[in-house]
Amino acid sequence: MSDRLDRLVGALGLGRATLANIRQNVVFAVAVVLALVAGVLGEKVFLAGGMLAHEASVMLVIVNAIRLRAWRPRQK
Repeated sequence: MSDRLDRLVGALGLGRATLANIRQNVVFAVAVVLALVAGVLGEKVFLAGGMLAHEASVMLVIVNAIRLRAWRPRQK
């Protein structure tokens, strides 16, 4: 950013987009963990499969966060 006040609106928009992204990532990560725990307790998921699913979900969270790099303020 910079010391230009005309960019304040854009900074606030980026902050809101970041918080929305964090919420999406937390909900997704918790859902994956709950599914893996249920699978382990039901003896449907084994160590290697669980690790693969967890690592794949981490990659999806990272890709989702990378979308913020393309964020731009709306033009009027």
